[in-house]
Amino acid sequence: MSGLPEGSWASSEATRRSMQGNRSRDTKPELAVRSAVHRRGLRYRVAARPLPELRRTADLVFRKAKIAVFVDGCYWHGCPDHHTQPSTNPEYWSTKITGNIARDKDTDTQLQEAGWIALRFWEHEEPESVADAVEQSVRAALGRH
Repeated sequence: MSGLPEGSWASSEATRRSMQGNRSRDTKPELAVRSAVHRRGLRYRVAARPLPELRRTADLVFRKAKIAVFVDGCYWHGCPDHHTQPSTNPEYWSTKITGNIARDKDTDTQLQEAGWIALRFWEHEEPESVADAVEQSVRAALGRH
């Protein structure tokens, strides 16, 4: 008996515990971006739904500017530069990551159709550069350059 729930995606109990420990919010890259954006005098909602009817949250939400910011993890969102396919249970993970990418595109489309701007950045991008881009977009959307 492995101790894993029936039908679990995990290859071992240790892997399951490790993966469950991964944060879905307040990651180091996200905190660095939030801090850099905050230093620029911008205020935002954290881990909020841009569209209440859409069961998806953005890392930073600027409601008045209608801008949703996502800091995507390279592994979970399939970064073309850094994503690596695991050797254990590759079919499951390939399907999972492909689904995440499709969901991200659908989220961007739904936000755009509702008049929002979706800004996506990779976790490996330099936080100050990300904050510069976010600040420029928010100030432009609010008409304050």
